[in-house]
Amino acid sequence: MSTVDSAPHPADSHDRIRVQGAREHNLKNVSVDLPKRRLTAFTGVSGSGKSSLVFATIAAESQRLINETYSAFLQGFMPSQGRPDVDVLEGLTTAIIVDQERMGANPRSTVGTATDVNAMLRIVYSRLGSPRIGSPNAFSFNVASASGAGAITIEKGGKEVKERRSFEVLGGMCPTCEGRGSVSDFALDQLYDAEKTLSGGALTIPGYSMDGWYGRLFSALLPMDVPIKDFTAAQLDDLLYKEPTKIKVEGTNLTYEGLIPRIQKSMLSKDREAMQPHVRAFVDRAIVFTACHACDGTRLNDSARSSKIDGLSIADVCAMQISDLAEWVRGIADPGLAPLIAKLTDTLDSFVKIGLGYLSLERPTGTLSGGESQRTKMIRHLGSPITDATYVFDEPSIGLHPHDIERMNELLLKLRDKGNTVLVVEHKPEMITIADHVVDLGPRAGTLGGEICFEGTVADLRKSDTLTGRHLDDRARLKDAVRQASGAIEVRGAQTHNLKNVDVDVPLGVLCAITGVAGSGKSSLIHGSVSNREGVVAVDQGAIKGSRRSNPATYTGLLDPVRTAFAKANGVKPALFSANSEGACPECKGAGIIFTDLGMMATMESPCEVCEGRRFAAEVLEYTLGDKNIAEVLELSMADAREFFTTGPAKLPKAAKILDRLVDVGLGYLTLGQPLSTLSGGERQRLKLAIHMLEDADIYVLDEPTTGLHLADVEQLLGLLDRLVDAGKSVIVIEHHQAVMAHADWIIDVGPGAGQQGGTIVFEGTPRELVTASEKTITGTHLAAYIAD
Repeated sequence: MSTVDSAPHPADSHDRIRVQGAREHNLKNVSVDLPKRRLTAFTGVSGSGKSSLVFATIAAESQRLINETYSAFLQGFMPSQGRPDVDVLEGLTTAIIVDQERMGANPRSTVGTATDVNAMLRIVYSRLGSPRIGSPNAFSFNVASASGAGAITIEKGGKEVKERRSFEVLGGMCPTCEGRGSVSDFALDQLYDAEKTLSGGALTIPGYSMDGWYGRLFSALLPMDVPIKDFTAAQLDDLLYKEPTKIKVEGTNLTYEGLIPRIQKSMLSKDREAMQPHVRAFVDRAIVFTACHACDGTRLNDSARSSKIDGLSIADVCAMQISDLAEWVRGIADPGLAPLIAKLTDTLDSFVKIGLGYLSLERPTGTLSGGESQRTKMIRHLGSPITDATYVFDEPSIGLHPHDIERMNELLLKLRDKGNTVLVVEHKPEMITIADHVVDLGPRAGTLGGEICFEGTVADLRKSDTLTGRHLDDRARLKDAVRQASGAIEVRGAQTHNLKNVDVDVPLGVLCAITGVAGSGKSSLIHGSVSNREGVVAVDQGAIKGSRRSNPATYTGLLDPVRTAFAKANGVKPALFSANSEGACPECKGAGIIFTDLGMMATMESPCEVCEGRRFAAEVLEYTLGDKNIAEVLELSMADAREFFTTGPAKLPKAAKILDRLVDVGLGYLTLGQPLSTLSGGERQRLKLAIHMLEDADIYVLDEPTTGLHLADVEQLLGLLDRLVDAGKSVIVIEHHQAVMAHADWIIDVGPGAGQQGGTIVFEGTPRELVTASEKTITGTHLAAYIAD
């Protein structure tokens, strides 16, 4: 062999992704080299900069560069992305992002439509269904049937010619529910007390007081001193349904509108999580959803449900458990559809491989947990022939039982072994330990993070003195003594989703963990039979949505008492101290940033030169409270703000109470004015937890509160839960983390499997009884392997 032949090929030298001088968000000039075709885990506390490095820098630049290969015309339809704040990025490959964002909650989006399985099934039914009713659209609940005819004028050869045209579209949408499967209605007894008069406080809607303009507005059209039960039909219709009507009240032109259309516009148009807690509670009580009587909740019209294969309509097969549906599809033998059937079978088998075989295609995507959403997004990548891509995962362990994590590990390693680069942001030690390479960021969060603390193998991470290295081999200990229940919530005959007539007593006055594999029925049991009871506050996995204009101070309601205090101290209006209202900088309108649209290129952002990014008008910043103006207050960290509002001239008990909770959940390092859009997943989860903890309740239901938390943060969470229970509260936690299970006073294990194989109670007792049982459940086996006893 010649010398030339034995020399390494130049292409083989590009075996690393090289990052130099990354400064996105809190990153402090970070430089790192990542090996290609290996699995790299990014670790560190929540808010340390993991997502800023992986998603906002590496993945964002890869996607931006790919978008630039398209024509200017196409780029105009794509989201514009600016170049990340980084000096050098080399060795990038195509990035495929599988994040933990919930799938869209569009009421017409289901597991089947989101993964294109429904599209394939519609083709199968249009070809093989009996009777034949039409094209694939005839089986789609997103296509309405329509027809029409009429005369049109067209120009032919310079002359106008009149022609009669007709059209017909045959869709599968149920006309009653418009493809939603359910119809909504208002529970009128939650809007008013029929025994009372309007002037006597009959309306029970938040904010509807008869003392101000509302009272004058209603008195112009309705009797104020007659009980609502005695209203005439016309008066009740005016109260509830009247369309916007101009009226004159005391010489002022006002618009009167019925309660229901007004509530729909003012409350139901908002995202549920953006509502204030008392408004959210009212909406949950007042809006009732029931299955559509016309289609029995299937979303499809009679025609679509009349066509069948082997006695089953498309609605029937979409309601089947996916693992069962895969077997049914294998039984379809038609040479003309063989390629389609093979593709459909592969996709359904992927659901089973990834641990989602218990779902059904009709399941709305808005009801999927964060972990289920992420795994559903993975479906289309599992059988992909693409290699040399960079797969980026954001905590793929979310929502997974330790038993399911083993399966997820196999999938990640399979992607790597096909020649792909796999980057995983992760907290669970079970997933970190399979990595070829580890990058640990920190040392802490926010401004105290953003640095590389460690780079190397898992074995070297264990020997390092980083926070992750010290906690990687943490093992929980079972408590020597558990608290005794002070009562119980009796659940009888629970049948939500896959529950099989479950009877169970959920203990009160203790920390109770609800466990079981993903899809076993944990959430169905608690959210279906416990969360909706009086005195219960439920914190689900729904993501906090926020723009640049929203921040922890606005989301938690902290800014309301602060604005009032500023106004009182300076003798001006509270609205002046809102950057979204009268106090906004006139140049940037309170955004703090000037946006310059460059068409197909990324929109340029630059700090406002007038307010220097502080968002407020100059005259507003002259007003102070305790020697600080409003912009300086918003720049305080939570911990510093708590001290500021606890003592001295700025003492404000309402603000201090909110800040106590925020510091309790470990967010003391965040500033009050940090945009919500810059918070990490774990920070958002804890912010949401803090706001719910402010609600006065006897029972707290927490759905996977460890989501996004570092091993060290879990200890702080357990301390918070202990303080709640010791204060006389009851805490029910739906959780997969073994440290939480071991710390609980009582465990209710649901299973034994997922979907149809779950839905029963397989264990009730203390954690010690769970791990010492002669016949252990899946949860008991994994907990026994985790504890240090």
